[in-house]
Amino acid sequence: MSKAPSTNATRLLRQAGVAYTEHLYRYEEHGGTAVSARELGAAEHAVIKTLVMEDEKGAPLIILMHGDREVSTRELARQVGAKAIHPCKPEVANRHSGYVVGGTSPLGTKKPLPIYAEATLFELERIYLNGGSRGFLVGLVPGDLERILTIHRVQAAVPLSGS
Repeated sequence: MSKAPSTNATRLLRQAGVAYTEHLYRYEEHGGTAVSARELGAAEHAVIKTLVMEDEKGAPLIILMHGDREVSTRELARQVGAKAIHPCKPEVANRHSGYVVGGTSPLGTKKPLPIYAEATLFELERIYLNGGSRGFLVGLVPGDLERILTIHRVQAAVPLSGS
């Protein structure tokens, strides 16, 4: 594997003085967190997916969720006071975040976006989230993520069958 890229996400982490680890892996199109967890030898529950969504007015927001869980958009909309929330089309998500889908990080987005995170991810000892490039995750303590970003904790998970 090559050297880890310098991204807006890693620049933000360095600027904030956050200790983090860099993890490169072989990216697979549509592989999701199952592939990255397998490649890192980490629990998929600790690999956090970054989802760019919109409310009924087209206002974007970022959702952070355990890799082995799904987001209940109905429950999320209720908790954030929206009528509806839905995933963005890839080209719209790219425009909102400044990252390419599959490499979207909640760190260093093109413009500030509201971030909502499943509350239970802060109970983990360490999380892995996208570092701003496909095939690149950063590992850090969840409290550090919350310290450098304004995050709203929500309970929006619906466990996948067997989880």
